[in-house]
Amino acid sequence: MQQLHLDADRALPPDPTIRTLARTVYETTRSLPLVCMHGHVDAALLADDPPFGDPARLLITPDHYVTRLIHAAGVPLEALGVGPGAETDPRAIWRTFCSHWHLFRGTPSRFWLIHELVEVFGVKTVPSAETADQLYEELSERLAAPEFRPRALFDRFGIEVLATTDSPLDDLDAHARLAADGWGTRVIPTFRPDALVHLDRPGWTADVTTLGRRSGIDTSDYDGYLEALRSRRRAFVAAGGLATDHGHQTADTTPVSDATARRIYADALAGRCTAADAAAFAAHMLFQMAAMSCDDGLVMQLHPGVLRNHHDEALRRYGPDRGFDIPIAVEFTQALRPLLQAFGRHPALRLVLFTVDESVYSRELAPLAGVYPSVLLGAPWWFLDSPDGLRRFRSTVTETAGFYNTAGFVDDTRAFASIPARHDLARRIDAGYLAGLVAEHHLDLDEAIETAADLAYNIPKRVYSRS
Repeated sequence: MQQLHLDADRALPPDPTIRTLARTVYETTRSLPLVCMHGHVDAALLADDPPFGDPARLLITPDHYVTRLIHAAGVPLEALGVGPGAETDPRAIWRTFCSHWHLFRGTPSRFWLIHELVEVFGVKTVPSAETADQLYEELSERLAAPEFRPRALFDRFGIEVLATTDSPLDDLDAHARLAADGWGTRVIPTFRPDALVHLDRPGWTADVTTLGRRSGIDTSDYDGYLEALRSRRRAFVAAGGLATDHGHQTADTTPVSDATARRIYADALAGRCTAADAAAFAAHMLFQMAAMSCDDGLVMQLHPGVLRNHHDEALRRYGPDRGFDIPIAVEFTQALRPLLQAFGRHPALRLVLFTVDESVYSRELAPLAGVYPSVLLGAPWWFLDSPDGLRRFRSTVTETAGFYNTAGFVDDTRAFASIPARHDLARRIDAGYLAGLVAEHHLDLDEAIETAADLAYNIPKRVYSRS
């Protein structure tokens, strides 16, 4: 029977000369600790440290990379455990996944899944309709063992620090419990205020009221709202937070006057905010968040260019983060100019830019990062954290921005077990790219080895710090 295997040279260049160099570079980074500064793992998973339960709940249902591709083949999301009336038998969900294993050929999800199955769980059975039950039993046996609980895997993965993504409304109780257990510097929160800055979002008024309760500050006017956000940022800093995270549709950072901001905010509370005013306020708040980062030192991460919840009925039925978020073109140069005019050379600001629009890599992002001290390029994100996406990123930004105006690799995943696979892939791709520079005599081998370690570990540690 065919078995899964991980080739030692996977994702390294096919050219034999460059591959030999890439092996040398990769070997120096493969065991470095993982710095995971852009994650979406629930802090409660590590605070509670429960057994994972079953293979479907761990690897299938919560991973929209997996479910969206199977759904694209016509399989109802309910069959994968998603939504009201969803399948509740984990074996049935697992069988559906295994019978569609061929859909993942050529995708990064296949790379990550094979790494998880072989490297993390020690199973080699190839998923298929015929092997589904056997593989389910093998994985269930592993998941029942203490060494496969979340904290044990955290240690085995070599994670040095994991940042979660948290609403300002979160009481950070899970982080407090982790801190009490001595994990306060290992699992840290990230401040994600999106729900509070988009005034036309359903539930915004209720959330602003909750913000007031959580902060102890009256949010019935704009000035109180700003102070409440500052207060919550201070709470995140006290809990070990190092960054903020902003998922806007555009990169517009044009501020409005205080009087206009007060008027728009009051209109929103009264239920009469227009779409134009909501968009203007969201842009204004990105500017305000940069100003706050200059004060409190939180790294500002910006992720524009995605049309969230493309299908209204899917959102209503299944909720957000189910694979229906689709990239759109995004402009950075003019959009970021107001923010950068004000803060681009401020010594305390670090602005990490992510995109899923590759057309802006060489035209806009690399030139911006190559001149503004505050700007750094985030790793390829979401649809681009793939072997070819990672290669294209390096080849299009390095000549203009260099390596040291990037933020290194930070994974972007809710799938806890895939974290080491994502870092391993990035290290292999960087090793191959650097080996090519050595083969072309652009770099010496010792420089390539040093740069690889910087990209994998030293740069993210430096960028995401309070120094």
